Amino acid sequence: MMILSIIATVVLLGALFYHRVSLFLSSLILLAWTAALGVAGLWSIWLLVPLAIILVPFNLTPMRKSMISAPVFRGFRKVMPPMSRTEKEAIDAGTTWWEGDLFQGKPDWKKLHNYPQPQLTAEEQAFLDGPVEEACRMANDFQITHELADLPPELWAYLKEHRFFAMIIKKEYGGLEFSAYAQSRVLQKLSGVSGILAITVGVPNSLGPGELLQHYGTEEQKNHYLPRLARGQEIPCFALTSPEAGSDAGAIPDTGVVCMGEWQGQQVLGMRLTWNKRYITLAPIATVLGLAFKLSDPDRLLGGEEELGITCALIPTSTPGVEIGRRHFPLNVPFQNGPTRGNDIFVPIDYIIGGPKMAGQGWRMLVECLSVGRGITLPSNSTGGVKSVALATGAYAHIRRQFK
Repeated sequence: MMILSIIATVVLLGALFYHRVSLFLSSLILLAWTAALGVAGLWSIWLLVPLAIILVPFNLTPMRKSMISAPVFRGFRKVMPPMSRTEKEAIDAGTTWWEGDLFQGKPDWKKLHNYPQPQLTAEEQAFLDGPVEEACRMANDFQITHELADLPPELWAYLKEHRFFAMIIKKEYGGLEFSAYAQSRVLQKLSGVSGILAITVGVPNSLGPGELLQHYGTEEQKNHYLPRLARGQEIPCFALTSPEAGSDAGAIPDTGVVCMGEWQGQQVLGMRLTWNKRYITLAPIATVLGLAFKLSDPDRLLGGEEELGITCALIPTSTPGVEIGRRHFPLNVPFQNGPTRGNDIFVPIDYIIGGPKMAGQGWRMLVECLSVGRGITLPSNSTGGVKSVALATGAYAHIRRQFK
């Protein structure tokens, strides 16, 4: 009975939070509930005393502010580091969904329930029933992981032919333009068969050249790259992580300097880039490299500030001086992943995604496009893997017999 009373108390608290009952009324209900359990002999009636001592300061606003809110706030101010420029840009970038209400402590449950349930279109369902099923049939995870350390060539060809790398690319550029729900279903299915397969398909469909180009690219960049990415003619990667800098993009040591230089026999405005990146997925096979670096303009050739900030550019990996190092094998999981380097490489200023006007806007661009990878690709891959594990574990538990 004690366990049932605890469960009932948790349910009661959940109901109070869900319906956003006032603090005063919630306190009275909790006191009455505790008293009732005490009279019933399930809890000690003396629990009313410490509960009342806790609830009284919360219900008296001046006391709550002086005894609880102010000390907690001062403590947080001491332990929290100052906000960096990149963090401020991250906060200002993009928009929020219903979770914004939740983190403000004002969840509108009706708003959440009124969101329509996602549905697959006929085209998306046909893709799941056809090409996705066939790709899963072609994938042998043991062969991929322990024999080839890569997807087999025929599977690579199949993925390109059926535009698996173009789920986020609009149809006008030859892509599939699938909904977030369809992308999630596809990746869950692939992840349940092979994590390497899901990662390989997921990365070009998350944060990378395709997503950045559609949001910020010039028309010339879109028309050149997006159809080639959709056909699998170009394999993209995006290089952000450095040996000593990961999520904190403000700490990346990679640099670019605006200057004049020779390009294809002519003097043009461009950048001299130096970078050293690590753990870049698809880098060993990429044909086009998305690069994040800190750009400066000491001679003010662009007419603005000297320190422009983080910038994103697209660089063909065939550009002289671009190096792709030996593959990484993180946890011996052989998805294509490796380092890339470049030293004092000159490229035209038009290689910046969005052109010169987007110089220094790279961090905002990245943060605004992170939602695809963080909200779709990674959770979908994890969910598919968990489903596969649950299926295998349940099946084994059903047939297993205890040793004698």
